[in-house]
Amino acid sequence: MQKTFRKFAKTALVLVYLVIIAGAVVRMTGSGMGCPDWPKCFGYYIPPTESSQLEFKPNHAYKKGIVIIKDEALLVATKDFKSAENINLNNWETYTKHDYATFNPTHTWVEYINRLTGALSGIPILIFTIISFWLWQKNKWLTLLSIATVIGMGFQAWLGKTVVDSNLAPYKITIHMVMAMVIVAMILYLIYASKLKFSKQIFDPAFRNVIIVALLLSLAQIILGTQIRQHIDERIKDIGYIKSQWMADPTLKFYIHRSFSVLVVFINGWLFFRTRKLGLGYHKINLLMLCIFAEIISGIAMYYFDFPFLSQPIHLVIALIMFGIQFYIYLESRHKKAVLT
Repeated sequence: MQKTFRKFAKTALVLVYLVIIAGAVVRMTGSGMGCPDWPKCFGYYIPPTESSQLEFKPNHAYKKGIVIIKDEALLVATKDFKSAENINLNNWETYTKHDYATFNPTHTWVEYINRLTGALSGIPILIFTIISFWLWQKNKWLTLLSIATVIGMGFQAWLGKTVVDSNLAPYKITIHMVMAMVIVAMILYLIYASKLKFSKQIFDPAFRNVIIVALLLSLAQIILGTQIRQHIDERIKDIGYIKSQWMADPTLKFYIHRSFSVLVVFINGWLFFRTRKLGLGYHKINLLMLCIFAEIISGIAMYYFDFPFLSQPIHLVIALIMFGIQFYIYLESRHKKAVLT
C-alpha cells in the first residue's frame, strides 16, 4: 500500500509541474484572461472556438450562466430561456467582476488547457489521500499532510479564480506562484516520507543549514522574477511586442535579481563541493548544478538576445525544479542515519 501511495504521489508531482509549465505558457502568451470567468469558460465547460458563438442569437436556447459579448461588455444569462428576435436585457446581467470583454480563441484554449491540467493533477492527489488512511497507524503524518495537500489544491484553485476576477492583479499572481511551490514541497515530503528504504547520506549540520539558506534564496529569486515579469507585461501594454525594448528601462528589482544570481551560484557551488569533498552522498546536487547552469543560460538569453521563444517559461520552470531539488536534498539532510565526525 505504501508503495502504491508513493507512485501516486510521484504522478501528482509530475502533473503539478505540468500545471506550472502550462501556467508559464499562459503568462508568456498573454492568455491569462482567455477565459474571463471561472470555473467555466464563457459559461461553457468546453470553451468556444469562434467569436460567433459569443454573439447574441435570436430564437436560441440559452442556459443560465452562458456568456455573450455585446457592446464590448460581458453579459451573463440569468436563467434558462429561449431568445426572441431581439435581445431582452431582462434575461441578462452585466458581468461586474472585471471589464475585460475580448475573445481570442488561442488565448482561450491556452488558458483552458491550463485549467484542465490543473483539474487532472487533483486526481492522483485525491487517490493518494484516500490510500493514506490505510497508512494511518504506520505514519500519521502521511495522512495529515495528504489532507493538507488536498486543501492546498482547493485553495490554489480559489486563488486562480481571484486572479481572473482581478484581471491578473500582480500580487495575486505572486501568491498563486508561492502556493504552487508550497504544494510541490508538500508532495515532495510525502514522496520522501513514504520511502521504504532510505539512502545513506551523511548528516552534516553545516550542509543542512546552508541548504536552508539556498532554499530561501531560491524562493526570493522566484518572487522577484515574478515581479520582473509583471514589469515586462506592463511594457508590452505600452509598446507592444518590441522585445528589444522590454528591458530598456529595468527596475531595481531586476538588478537585485541579477545580483542574487551570483549568490545562488556561490551557495549551491559550496554545497556541491562540500558533498564531493566529504563524500556526504547527496547525489541530487549534481542535477541541481545542471539546473543552475541552464537557468543562467536562459537568463542570459532573455536579457542579451531579446527573449527567444519559450525562454521565459523555461527560465521559470527550471527555477521551480531547482526549488524542488533543493527541498528534497534538505529532507535528505535531516535524516541522521550517519553523522559526520
